[in-house]
Parts: sequence; structure tokens; C-alpha cells
Amino acid sequence: MFMKPSYAIDDFDYPLLPAQIAFTPAVGRSASKLLVWDGEIQAESTYAHIANFIPANATLFFNNSKVIAARILFEKFNSAADSKQSAIEIFCLEPSEKYTPVLLAMQAKEKVEWICLVGGAKKWKEAILTKEIIINQKTVLISARKIKQEAGKFTIEFSWNATELVFSEILNNVGQIPLPPYIQRSANEEDKDRYQTTYAVEEGSVAAPTAGLHFNQQIFDRLQQKGIHQQFVTLHVGAGTFMPVKAATIDAHDMHAEFIEVNLDIIEDLFYKICEIKNPIIAVGTTSLRTLETLYWLGVKATVYDQQKNKVIQLSDLHLAQWEAYELLDLSIPVQDALKTLINLLHTHHCTRLITKTQLIITPSYSFKICDALVTNFHQPKSTLLLLIAAITGDKWREIYMHALDNQYRFLSYGDGCLFWIKQQVK
Repeated sequence: MFMKPSYAIDDFDYPLLPAQIAFTPAVGRSASKLLVWDGEIQAESTYAHIANFIPANATLFFNNSKVIAARILFEKFNSAADSKQSAIEIFCLEPSEKYTPVLLAMQAKEKVEWICLVGGAKKWKEAILTKEIIINQKTVLISARKIKQEAGKFTIEFSWNATELVFSEILNNVGQIPLPPYIQRSANEEDKDRYQTTYAVEEGSVAAPTAGLHFNQQIFDRLQQKGIHQQFVTLHVGAGTFMPVKAATIDAHDMHAEFIEVNLDIIEDLFYKICEIKNPIIAVGTTSLRTLETLYWLGVKATVYDQQKNKVIQLSDLHLAQWEAYELLDLSIPVQDALKTLINLLHTHHCTRLITKTQLIITPSYSFKICDALVTNFHQPKSTLLLLIAAITGDKWREIYMHALDNQYRFLSYGDGCLFWIKQQVK
């Protein structure tokens, strides 16, 4: 019988002082420090020289999701005769099911529904909150209406009286960039640029895929000169990425689910790189890694369904729950077979883009199937992301992190990072 991993969260703690957290970005994107680990610390450099530590013909996979201005403030006057005001903050997490996928919600006109967190919810007594803003020299009225509340989250309908504007334009004009909760300051003009990767395209994240923040055009040029390839996948980072693990052991933690989007030609290229020419696959960021690893398990899931049901699985059923990778581990389906099944499935459904959700959690008992290396920042104590690092490094994660603390590396979203090589596995 399958047993969930039950690692004690306290075993993944370390002393992180506020002075060691990067509250602002480095002077230049590529100026951040880079620690290179392959069984041991191999080198210390900067991101500007990352190409020196990657073999030619490797492929780097980046998450091209774009951070949206997900925080919307609605001011409230305490009374009609009182000039004092308070604010209700609405934090857009993800679109409701009827406006999924994310692109549909971002391109919606006149109204849209999102699942949100609400700060100051007890002050929201009115049926509808309203706010006026100027867009293209025109006054636009934006309204927010609560539809339902469930498990601390609200489904809210936003509407606006400018039929030519899509929700993406509304957010860009009325919303604020949601910095991580440990950066205790308001977002400024610099954050609009620096808390966004240079290659961000697909709107939908409420937190940046931070490993990619260090990459600029100069780095991409050096990668290309060395024959190192780049590909792009999409995982829309949810606010759950900052959710603390409150359970004593990881098996009791509820991992957040996030939307992923991957083009069929990217999956076909991944198959070619892994199964035919055996090129190294490097994930830039934990979000890219979880997306790539999810592709393997979706292929396994489709294979099992086909064998058990003797029919093709529907794409609407093709998503990955938190512990499914561990339940399917004993099947030992080769990567080539799993990816081929997934590719054939998309062709069968005449689908050129896979859009689904992943809840994959990676713990020290995880078996990596796709990725050979990971570029990532330093992560919070007692976080699921730190368990992911331990899945690569084993107990050596503590030695690595203490070395970084002792040598003035900057931590978390705006901080420095690492290139971790993953122990070779049979693909």
C-alpha cells in the first residue's frame, strides 16, 4: 500500500535573519551571486557567467508566466460625513472555473469571475464595491461583487463599463504588483520591471518565477554563443507558493494546485532532446521543474488509464494530484514511453497546447524523471521548496545553505541563487 512521505518539517529549518533577505533587487539582473553544486560545492560566481557551468547542447527551460497586478484596493469612507477612509484589498488568486484557462479570464470583456483573498472583509458591508479610474483619458467605473465564500476565499465578479477593455488592461491600470509577504514594503516603480522576468509573456502569476529574474539579454546571448538551447513552458504561480507548512509532517500539508500550459511542439522537442540525442535538461526555477516533471507523470497516468479502461483518457481528466507521482512510482514506465503517450494523446484530441493543473509536491523521496539540473534561488525555512532542494541534495542542503549564510549570499525572491546538478537517473 502506498505511504505518503512523512518528513518532519522542523528538520528543514535554518536560521534566517531579516538582514540576510534581499528586500530589493541587485544593481543588475546578472550581478547576483551563483553557487554551483554537483555533489559538492564546485564553484562560486555570478549569473553573468552561468554559461561557463552548463555544457553545450543542454536545454534550459524557462517559465514565461507574467506576474499580474493582482492587488486591487477599494477605498471606503467610514461615513458620508467623514473624510477618513479605510481600504478593502482584493487579491486575485485564479479565475473561477467558468473563466478557465487563465488566458480566457485575462481577455474577458465587461465582467469576469476570480477566486480571491480579501483583506478587511469584515468592513465589506455593501453589495457592491466601486472604484473610478482613468484609462485612455476616459473615466472607467470598476465594480466588485461577492458571489460566494468558501474556505476563507471569495469568488468575486468584477465588472467595468468600458466594453473595449479586457480584464488584463483593467488590472494593469488599477492593480498593484503583489510582492512576497516577507518583503515588508509597498511595490514601487522599480518592482514593476525587476519583479518580472525579461521574457514574461503569459499573464497569470501572482508571484514571480524568481530564478528567471537574474537572466538578461547578455546572458541569453552567451548561452546562444555556446550552443545552449532555450525553451519556454508556463506555470502560473499561485499565492500558495508562500503558504507556510503548518503541519508537523509534510504528509499532512495540502499542496496548492497551479495551472500549467505547454505547447505540443515543446513536448515533442523535449522528447527529442531526452530520448534521441540525450541532451541535458535544465529547469530554470522550481516552477519549470515541477512543470517538466508533471509532463512525465501525466504520460504515465494516461498510459495506466489506457491499460485499465481500454480507452483514451479525456484531457479534462489529465491533471496531477499532490501524491499521484508517488503512487505511480512503482510502475517504472520509461520516460520515452510516457512522453510518447502524452504526445499521441494530444494528437488524438487534435490539441496543440496542453492546459491543466499540477499539484505535484517534491520531497526527498522523489525520483526525478526529466530534469538533470535546477537553477533556483535560496528558499524559506520549513517550506515545500526547501524539501524540493533536499530531494536533489539530500542532507547536504543544510551545508549549502549555511555556507551561503556565512558568505553573505542574499536570500529569497530578489536574492542570489544556485545551479544544482541532479544525480543521474535512468530515463
